[in-house]
Amino acid sequence: MTTMVSNLELIRRVPLFSMLTATQAASVADAVVKRRFKRGEPIVEQGKKSNALSIILTGRARVVSTDIRGREVILATMRPGDYVGEMSLIDNEPHSATVLAEIQTDALILGRPEFERCLPENGSMAYAVLKGLVRRLRHADRKIESLALMDVYGRVARVLLEFAGENADGKAVIRDKVSRQDLAKMVGASREMVSRVMKDLEERGFIEVRDDGSLLVNDHLHTLS
Repeated sequence: MTTMVSNLELIRRVPLFSMLTATQAASVADAVVKRRFKRGEPIVEQGKKSNALSIILTGRARVVSTDIRGREVILATMRPGDYVGEMSLIDNEPHSATVLAEIQTDALILGRPEFERCLPENGSMAYAVLKGLVRRLRHADRKIESLALMDVYGRVARVLLEFAGENADGKAVIRDKVSRQDLAKMVGASREMVSRVMKDLEERGFIEVRDDGSLLVNDHLHTLS
């Protein structure tokens, strides 16, 4: 009974569960299991799905994002009361970062079925808002990683690829003009630097400005991002 009460008290302190009814909170507290992570052990791994929410009880964890070249950026530090894995549970996508235990860390683990019972009904406006927030958070994580790890070429390439849509020929095209000033603000560089990068990308065949003002983005631009 003591463990049940302590689990319930902890869950009540987590903002994610603050609006649960007494019955829902008791059900969640009854469903969680305790797990200990050794120093350096991953709680969740970037690119994978754990299908569980992990609530940190004791210890400390580091949120790390890694690019395709193996370079790392630390996004955050997690402490007791923090939780990880909720984004993947909401949108059913792989984790956007790895969370590593910095020291021995104890956590409560809540499985997907129990977590989903606490969510708004699928198809409701509240659920749509949740998914929208997760999408924005994932985008923010990618932007932080880009600013920390990529050079200006890589950051410009990533933004252009994000803006591109497929045309009738199956080619990636940006139809709406993106000003150099706006692009510079997005990638954290000067307008002059972005202008030089765009000119170089065009000369090297990565992008092509068409007569109608649209921008054709060639497939090999991916190699820079």
